[in-house]
Amino acid sequence: MGAEGRRDPLAEHERTRAALRAVIPRLVHLVRGVPDLGAPSGVPVWTVGDVGAHVCAAYLAYCSAFTGEFDDWDSVLPPDDGPLSERIAAVNAKAIGLFGEDERRHLGDVIAERGETFLRVTEGLVPQTPVATPWYGQQAVITLATATGLMLSESLLHGLDIARGARLPWTIGPDEARLVLGQSMPTMMPLALDKTKARGARVSFDLALKGGPRLAVVIEDGRATVVRDAPARPYDCRITAAPTEFLLVSFRRLPVWKAIARGRMRAGGSRPWLAPRLARLIASP
Repeated sequence: MGAEGRRDPLAEHERTRAALRAVIPRLVHLVRGVPDLGAPSGVPVWTVGDVGAHVCAAYLAYCSAFTGEFDDWDSVLPPDDGPLSERIAAVNAKAIGLFGEDERRHLGDVIAERGETFLRVTEGLVPQTPVATPWYGQQAVITLATATGLMLSESLLHGLDIARGARLPWTIGPDEARLVLGQSMPTMMPLALDKTKARGARVSFDLALKGGPRLAVVIEDGRATVVRDAPARPYDCRITAAPTEFLLVSFRRLPVWKAIARGRMRAGGSRPWLAPRLARLIASP
């Protein structure tokens, strides 16, 4: 029996929920301790307050998939089912405008309340529970396991963005990164594929993250498939990386050359020079 057969999806989902439950008060404490919400953040053109507003909007969106408190996506999203980057840009533009100056003084309260709401309304649901996510596509539906991994990702990465702008400490542990990568990447990498650049491409990557998970990424003729712990087969390129550094590189929070220089990422296989192509074909939104 392979590694995937030994993996317990329910146990991993519960670990992801526990990690999210643990990071929410950290994020709330961080936001409440920011001295200047107008300071530049780790995200170009966004202030620290903008990032906090975005996190609140993301929490609200995932909660609304269960509570129905917001469903007017036609007023937010482009009319056509276009590229993921365009849909996310439209949502982000709307999100940071939801909270004015007065409301931004209470971003920590919103994060705490919405985070607890998400955990409460999803308590006891199986990992495969469908979650409607129109911001990813008009008919897009992901699993609760993926949604929880994405909530954890939003919290960890944007916590880092806020901390960098506010010059406050923030850590992303390898176990947290593994949960994000294992729960969300198999779904999100195919959605983020640049179909124009991928047209006619035939390339395969073996992503071996230290301590797991292992992701097989195959891109053929404008489509991508990502499988966890797939059976052994030849790959064009094998990328071995520490989970935290791979997460940060994937979401453009760390230059790849720094990860390589620190010995935290390396490429191998029959065609190791293809490693940079993965980031060009599958870009973070």
